[in-house]
Parts: sequence; structure tokens; C-alpha cells
Amino acid sequence: MPKKKSKDIRNKALKIFRSKGGILRTMEAIKAGVHPRILYELRDSGVIEQLQTGLYGLIDLPDVAEPDFVTVSKKVPESVICLISALYYHRLTVEIPRWIDVAIRQKYKPPILRYPPVQFHWFSDNIFKLGIEKHDFNGASVKIYSREKTIVDCFRLRHKIGKNIAIEALKTYWTQENTNFKLLREYAKISRVLRVMEPFLEVIMNE
Repeated sequence: MPKKKSKDIRNKALKIFRSKGGILRTMEAIKAGVHPRILYELRDSGVIEQLQTGLYGLIDLPDVAEPDFVTVSKKVPESVICLISALYYHRLTVEIPRWIDVAIRQKYKPPILRYPPVQFHWFSDNIFKLGIEKHDFNGASVKIYSREKTIVDCFRLRHKIGKNIAIEALKTYWTQENTNFKLLREYAKISRVLRVMEPFLEVIMNE
């Protein structure tokens, strides 16, 4: 193959990677137009790296916020970023996540991930489907729970993540713009933690 044509094909493949946030699964890359041979050439030449089996990323990733979120989303597309990781994304905590908190439906068996470190949380269907938002990271779509849903989940699982973290997140939420306490209470009622949250809501809103 002529050098110019080979270079053009490689550049096209790199453009596809960048348009998708810099991280692609093998089948996703092929479907987008990257030939398997080119994929392996890019890997062997050190332009992309194999993050996990069937998952590749640019060595020099574009400016992607939270690239680990993108990796998890690609590897476990049925998942939603939740709890401390979602709090951190929404600037509702100063806690630095030690792993990516990921919600999945009950009975779903996730793949084994070598990297990044992930903590899976199994949610019932009626809890899982609430408050899912899709956020774009330079072309890569990642599902993250909304601020309201995340706070409610933290109260629901307060014995697991720490009650103080949930309370501080609620206090921080009160100071942010575009809050929706009606929705917050609705999610809390569905999740059966409204009675737990109400005393803290009353104190915060009356300060």
C-alpha cells in the first residue's frame, strides 16, 4: 500500500478515535470504519494502547474530563456512574474517589475489569432507572446519575458510604444553582428515605 494512502487511513482512524472521546471498543471502532489491521498497527506502533481486552485508547488522550468514566462506560455500557463518583463529578463532595462507583441492575453479571478500579452496586429496577443523565465527554457519552438521585442514593446507602458524606452533599446542593427540591423529595419518597432526609432538609433550608 502506498505510504500516502496508508498515512491517510491511519489519520482517518485517529480522527474517529478523537471524535469518540479517545477510547473505543474493538467492535465500536470497526463499526465506525477502523479496519482491524489498522487498529492493531496503531497499537503496535504505540499510538493507541490496549486498556483492557477489546478496549483501546489513544496514548495522548484528548482533553477528556474523567477519562476513567469513559473507560467504564465503554466496557460496561449498561452501567451508570453513582454515589461518591457522581458526587465528585457534580462537585457535591471534596472526597477523592478511590474507585469508580458504578450502578448496575440486579442479577446483571458485569465483566471483570483490571483497570480502572471499580466498585459495583446492584440496584433494583425501580431504583436503577431514576435520574439517569447522559453527559458528553468530547464525543463519548457517559451515563451519570443526576445530583438529586445521587444524594438520595447516598442517604439510602448511608451505612455503606458514611452518613456525613450524604449530609455534606445535601448542604452543598443547597448552595448550588438550579436546584430542584421537589424532585429530590420525589426520588427520596420512591427510595423510601424521605423520612430520614426530612430533618436535615428542614435544618438546611431554615438556616
